[in-house]
Amino acid sequence: MEKAAIDTLLKEMQAPSRGAPTPRVKAIVDRIVRDLFYVIEEFDVQPSEFWTAVNYLTEAGRNDEYGLIAAGLGFERFLDVRLDEAEAKAGLTGGTPRTIEGPLYVAGAPLVKGEGRLDDGSEEGEILVMHGQVRDVDGTPVAGAHVEVWHANTRGNYSFFDKGQSAFNLRRTIETDAEGRYRFRTIMPSGYAVPPEGSTDTLLKQLGRHGHRPAHIHFFVSAPGYRKLTTQINIDGDPYLHDDFAFATRDDLIPPVERNADPAAIAAAGLNEPFAAIAFDFELKREAGLLPAAEVQRLRAEAA
Repeated sequence: MEKAAIDTLLKEMQAPSRGAPTPRVKAIVDRIVRDLFYVIEEFDVQPSEFWTAVNYLTEAGRNDEYGLIAAGLGFERFLDVRLDEAEAKAGLTGGTPRTIEGPLYVAGAPLVKGEGRLDDGSEEGEILVMHGQVRDVDGTPVAGAHVEVWHANTRGNYSFFDKGQSAFNLRRTIETDAEGRYRFRTIMPSGYAVPPEGSTDTLLKQLGRHGHRPAHIHFFVSAPGYRKLTTQINIDGDPYLHDDFAFATRDDLIPPVERNADPAAIAAAGLNEPFAAIAFDFELKREAGLLPAAEVQRLRAEAA
């Protein structure tokens, strides 16, 4: 079709027929439809191909994989980069880098003060002790900050979504002490891959890509007066460390892992076997006006 014919068709279809449209919604939908019309024309997309795509999207919804697809196509990373740029333009610098939330957070994890244990003891794995401090960008400790943490088990599965795990296994909210410090004991997580032969896997294979993530630990860090931080640390040495299908790896979020077999250190940690340790401090930016919200509104799982 000629461009003029496509534009005429779009003008007819996008004219309001009754009532008053919501301007922002209409503008965005009109642009998406326009761009898709031109994609169909440019690539000569046939009706069977179009409906194959519609059926794929329907199945992806049934599989609840849109969160994985959004990460795998780079949308989550893109949104993070835009937030980074908005903060930089407003003069907010420093702070711990943000990176993607992913689709596996569950609201309502138990709150503990200062320190806690994440795993329920049902699974054998390398013991990991992680600790650090929450500060603002000027170095002032942030007391009473909430450090929400969640990660996969040794098989790459997350509680709630994996019904074989106990409720809130490997999930806690830790309230920092008077010096802004937090500490938790857990087991070393494993990386994971998207569901084999699922919607995300099917798409990634068509793009010549894999669906693996390196081992990582997720965090929300929040306190009144500060911008909420969504981030994660990656476990150094993982084979997919710099080949994450979700584009979430950032160099400042790869802390060293110290493995300790010294009897005195083991006893000081309250353990009876060798363990791994990660020290990591979080730096929060002060909240400021006229900025996109750092608190992202999205549908999240909630445990009953």
